[in-house]
Amino acid sequence: MDETLPVAGTAVVLRDRAEGMQTLMLRRPDHGSFPGAWVFPGGRVDPGDVGDDEQGRARSAALRETEEEAGIRVRDLRVLSCWEPPAEAPKRIRTWFFLAREDGDEIVTSEGEIEEAAWLTVADAFARHESGGFTLFPPTWVTLDGLRRFRTVDEALDAAGDAAVFRTRVQSVEGGQRFLWEGDEEYPDRPGAPGARHRLTAGAVPWRYERN
Repeated sequence: MDETLPVAGTAVVLRDRAEGMQTLMLRRPDHGSFPGAWVFPGGRVDPGDVGDDEQGRARSAALRETEEEAGIRVRDLRVLSCWEPPAEAPKRIRTWFFLAREDGDEIVTSEGEIEEAAWLTVADAFARHESGGFTLFPPTWVTLDGLRRFRTVDEALDAAGDAAVFRTRVQSVEGGQRFLWEGDEEYPDRPGAPGARHRLTAGAVPWRYERN
């Protein structure tokens, strides 16, 4: 990992409902970081965030930012993944993602930071994305895709605990971009075996994630 990068923490907050497991998603303003995108709550590690290591400090930031942005407390955090952006990204921050269980608080969004909040099933989130006007960035999309296989919060939390590392590389393809991660046959520096796939092709919807 690039130890010079600033670090952030993100909470993928989950709850159970009759229609299926839902996750909390927040819409950013049309300026600043991730303009207009739907994201999970989170932000950069501050000096006051405590922990024994980088992951611990990111966990502290995820807890704090969720309360600041959405006005809610969460519990039962489990580390899920760590994302390192490509070299060409205009703002590079290494971000740790944690699954978390909501604690029953009413959402109160932070004015100026969050435009809208919604509890969505994965199916609802992807339906909105594919119909247009629901902007997702690759880490959010891939995280949602990974939640497809779980029916309940307990199932998702029980499967978490080891951080999958995503060091992103980008290719231009017809109609959009392809995001590559270690293990893919075309990943620079350390390509996988011929035919190996670990990639997200983004452009025309639906996006396509391949991993074998």
